[in-house]
Amino acid sequence: MSRKSYIFTSESVSEGHPDKVCDRISDAVLDAFLAEEPEARVAAETFATTNRVVIGGEVGLSDSAKLRDYMGKIEGIARACIKDIGYEQDKFHHETVEVTNLLHEQSAHIAQGVDAAANKDEGAGDQGIMFGYATDETDVLMPAPLHYAHAILRRLAEVRKDGSEPTLRPDAKSQLSVRYEDGKPVGVTSIVLSTQHADASQTSADIRDIVEPYIREVLPDGWITDATDWWVNPTGTFVIGGPDGDAGLTGRKIIVDTYGGAAPHGGGAFSGKDPTKVDRSAAYAARYLAKNVVAAGLASKCTIQLSYAIGVSKPLSIYCDTFGTGEVDAEAIERAIGQVMDLTPRGIRTHLQLNKPIYQRTAAYGHFGRAPDADGGFSWERTDIAEALKSAL
Repeated sequence: MSRKSYIFTSESVSEGHPDKVCDRISDAVLDAFLAEEPEARVAAETFATTNRVVIGGEVGLSDSAKLRDYMGKIEGIARACIKDIGYEQDKFHHETVEVTNLLHEQSAHIAQGVDAAANKDEGAGDQGIMFGYATDETDVLMPAPLHYAHAILRRLAEVRKDGSEPTLRPDAKSQLSVRYEDGKPVGVTSIVLSTQHADASQTSADIRDIVEPYIREVLPDGWITDATDWWVNPTGTFVIGGPDGDAGLTGRKIIVDTYGGAAPHGGGAFSGKDPTKVDRSAAYAARYLAKNVVAAGLASKCTIQLSYAIGVSKPLSIYCDTFGTGEVDAEAIERAIGQVMDLTPRGIRTHLQLNKPIYQRTAAYGHFGRAPDADGGFSWERTDIAEALKSAL
């Protein structure tokens, strides 16, 4: 029997966290290539440190000459990302940082397993397992600790960028310990917030005075009590931040990107990967399916696992776990999933309309639990197959 009363903790990081700077640049490169050619192949990785950004990996367009010409845009893309995030400090400034572009053409040996041929369907871009998860404990069907940890940092980014809080700087982390009773979140036992700031004379108490009203604004009424522990900038001064303070790398915040540890993770990162890579597209499909299962009222909590082999189009397995909350057998949901959605790589891309430049916006504050955008962004957050799933049972 699963526990009903417990404390669970999740963390988030801001768009200015060194790893998130790298995710942003990698996804901006991806968007640029997809805007040029919807079937572009991209696997871009970024490394950032003091006064330096290095971008590498594989890219592919149908026209190799166009690909060579396009490489000249990469440096400007990286600088634009850094500027929008807000870095203008001495040792990491969007105007002066050194940007090195080491991207090269995609390996033909990878392409041969992915490209559709006359006698076979397009295969998956790699082997692997992908998980999707949904729970009815928040309106967006996401785990509460992660959802609100993200929300805190999004709000602080808003007031930093609009000038309301001019002493806040881009690099920040949040962490919430949420108390559950009878399986439902009811309060916060501890709040951890570390944020970069402008002035070394600012104390932890000064920073708490700045951020506390926004944290209280974001969290549900009654969740913060006199017993809630606050840890705001617990180490003291945090002026040197971003890649100048700690090196960053694409794909190092996969738990922040997904479910905050409340659900399994297949291990593959998302950012910088075009949607032929099932690490990304099938993880989006699994979230889409799990969310629709919960939205349909078939369960209050659901995990979906998909598995793939490189060069093979159909998933090797579909697994559903409703944690004892299901209104129908999990096996029946598994069968229904196979009927309502084509889970081949191309089927996923077509259903969710993934061949679009919609990825830079996913690079911070989570890939899930966001509102679907009119241009197709966060399409995997729609609940438009809930009725189809019920009908297929």
